[in-house]
Amino acid sequence: MTHFIVHNVTPDVTVRVIRKMPPLPPAIDAEVERLWRQASARVAAGGAGTLFNGQVFSIDAITPHAITGNLTEYRRLVAQMEDHGLFPALGIRSLSVCGVLRSAGGIAIGRRPAAAIYQPGMWQMAPAGSVDAGAIVTSGTADLAAQVLRELEEELGITATHVTRVAPICIVEHPGSHVSDCGMALTTSLDADAVQTAHRQHGNGEYSELRLVPEPALPAFIAWAGEALVPPAREFLFRLGLLDQGLSPPTGP
Repeated sequence: MTHFIVHNVTPDVTVRVIRKMPPLPPAIDAEVERLWRQASARVAAGGAGTLFNGQVFSIDAITPHAITGNLTEYRRLVAQMEDHGLFPALGIRSLSVCGVLRSAGGIAIGRRPAAAIYQPGMWQMAPAGSVDAGAIVTSGTADLAAQVLRELEEELGITATHVTRVAPICIVEHPGSHVSDCGMALTTSLDADAVQTAHRQHGNGEYSELRLVPEPALPAFIAWAGEALVPPAREFLFRLGLLDQGLSPPTGP
């Protein structure tokens, strides 16, 4: 069994860029480029769009109150996801936000497209996405709340005006890819029909299917989804008191 790493964070945790992206040796850069092209071709062939080499936040250090790191190329992250053995050379621990959207109709859970670059076909809390350069304000600090609200509007078509709560839960780090999901509690007054309508009419197609699972039905849904549900989802729901058991006890700070 894969043992995910759980990091505790406080509600006021800060995320800050403290250094520039390091250069790569030519041989490593060539391998990154090869894997990037390979992944781009696969995604395009699967009809999941075109990969864009933007910048995403990579973690250097995590404490409950502060996360520090640098902005790195997305192609480096993709290469490391394609080949976990590149971690010693690339050292990328990409930070993502993963919203747990609680509505009057239940918890939003989306299924990733089969051609997705990361965790294809799996169920996850919605919305979710990498913390990118667009989240960085002039002080070099990333605004996690703004990032997850942007993902919410892009993926589910729901604007910030319909959200009454945004708060960090914890960070769950994959020990292989080192993708680190920061759970973000979101609350909306919209009911299930309104969420589904917004997703159909204004969502960007990030999820091939979206379900609003009533809170009492979560254990049954999770049992049905089995290994097709991303593990961080269990920890986020556990931390919010919606499940009896999450992942292993925190091993981070």
